Amino acid sequence: MVKRVDLNQFSVRTDLALEARELVANQFGNEIPGVHSVVDEDGDIRVTIMDIKSDEGSRAIGKMKGHYVTLEVPGLRQKDSDLQDRVATKLAQHFEHFLEKLNIRKDAKILIIGLGNWNVTPDALGPMVVENVMVTRHYFELVPDQVSPGYRAVSAVAPGVLGTTGIETSEIVQGIVDRSKPDLVIAVDALASKALERVNTTIQIADTGIHPGSGIGNKRKGLTLDALGVPVIAIGVPTVVYASTIVNSAFDYMRQHFAQQTSNTAQILGMLDSMSDQERLGLVKEVLDPLGHDLLVTPKDIDQFIEDIANIIASGLNAALHEAVDTDNVAAYTH
Repeated sequence: MVKRVDLNQFSVRTDLALEARELVANQFGNEIPGVHSVVDEDGDIRVTIMDIKSDEGSRAIGKMKGHYVTLEVPGLRQKDSDLQDRVATKLAQHFEHFLEKLNIRKDAKILIIGLGNWNVTPDALGPMVVENVMVTRHYFELVPDQVSPGYRAVSAVAPGVLGTTGIETSEIVQGIVDRSKPDLVIAVDALASKALERVNTTIQIADTGIHPGSGIGNKRKGLTLDALGVPVIAIGVPTVVYASTIVNSAFDYMRQHFAQQTSNTAQILGMLDSMSDQERLGLVKEVLDPLGHDLLVTPKDIDQFIEDIANIIASGLNAALHEAVDTDNVAAYTH
């Protein structure tokens, strides 16, 4: 029996199942019952496919049972257009597997929900994807005889956030689902990571649905199969990391650096060298407490990144959802 590990003891908040597994694996060993993962390296694109198959595995890492695919592409920071096209193609290929796994028909109706706030750049991923996806439902409703083969009925909406609408996102989405009756909901949202190197370079796909605002500690009713009555696939990209996590990582990097120079790191770091992660992060949060809250940090180039990654996701979705779109040349369908 593997007991559930409360990730709060590490003072780390992460939306990535891959990182949740890493936290537990580092503490208790790599073999976690009920959690199976494989890694596929395709040049500079690293894909981790993880299945949480049992309640025991779900409790162990604190994530819902389901299928998770994580694409890690450090090179995305370099704004390489060819690499972006390859990532979009890889995303489309894996997303098609999700559709097959959920038995989504070729003529199924799809609803894409772009979660987030247009006015806050790190949180604008969802709305920007909605702006770039190929929407077709109105053609099926108005001129069905003129729709070429190879397309699905796709609709998309960015419902805004509670702070600007006064309405829970889940309530808005539930109303749309009840009226438009899609066969699948795709929810796109910005996430939080524990690792600096994964911010702006990682895409997670999961068939477990999503809880809006969870990455920054907000508790909201989820967009899930149980809540909406239809399958929900979530796509997320970490765009922020907590300041306390950054400071703690900096301590780790310093310890590793000094350990290469001397065996007596305590002489340089003092008490910090002997502190556990929990104790050290507790100290960091105590220092940050006078500011009123733990800061959320995002890279300075977030404006350009959000536009690029939204384009990648939209292109991948266009190729995966419409057979008429060439999966091997998704860039041709980018707005």
